[in-house]
Amino acid sequence: MGRLGLSTTESARLLLLGVLALSVVLAEQEGENLSGLSTNPDKAIFAVRENGTTCLMVEFALITEQAAFTLPRGAEIEGKCGSTESEIHITWSNNAYTLRIYFSKEFRDKGIEVWKISKVQFLYDTSETSHFNNAYNPGKHTANTHRLSALVTPAGRSYVCLAQQTLTLLSTDHQKGVTVAMYDTQIQPFDITSDFMFSEPYKCITDQRERLEETLPIILAFILALIIIITITVYHFHLKLTAIPPQLPRDRSMYKNM
Repeated sequence: MGRLGLSTTESARLLLLGVLALSVVLAEQEGENLSGLSTNPDKAIFAVRENGTTCLMVEFALITEQAAFTLPRGAEIEGKCGSTESEIHITWSNNAYTLRIYFSKEFRDKGIEVWKISKVQFLYDTSETSHFNNAYNPGKHTANTHRLSALVTPAGRSYVCLAQQTLTLLSTDHQKGVTVAMYDTQIQPFDITSDFMFSEPYKCITDQRERLEETLPIILAFILALIIIITITVYHFHLKLTAIPPQLPRDRSMYKNM
């Protein structure tokens, strides 16, 4: 059997390629749990980093239909960044729970580029008694979204929403629906320009509507007060313009003798 001989240069080149390939794999799996930076114990902050730079970051509190979860400070993070596809995997309670969120970029009408959540997958174990007691069908189950297009946001911006965002997933647990809700959310899966820093926020429609509902009474009260002031001013000038000046008598004999 023949032997394959490699020169020192070729060996070094192959070694370098192997190191580069390994670094790419490691970069895809580099996750950071920043939840300790949050002052809200129910809120989690997770980041995916590639080559020492943040490429995906999420910040939210999580609720499911079955149980209210507080994502633990020690949750394990994995992820993958790309130019048009990215994802983050959050695992906790000894792999009893895994939340996977998938993001994608696309062009909409008039060539506007946006990003969105294209899929959410939730793996859970109903035999884990800290959240599930007397489960009807204890064991591991998987729930997935179907044809999802959620949190659509202009490219280069982060999605921000204080209101609850609810997603419905179809589960292998007798085809039951699983509701996953995120609130107090800020997410950016692409185009992060500063390490651990979100880009310009894009507020969700719900927050914009609530903000309008809060400010609308103030605006209406201001407009009403302005109308009243204008009406009173116009009426005052109208009285001045239409007032009949006093008539002096023309016959001097009517004056009293001094």
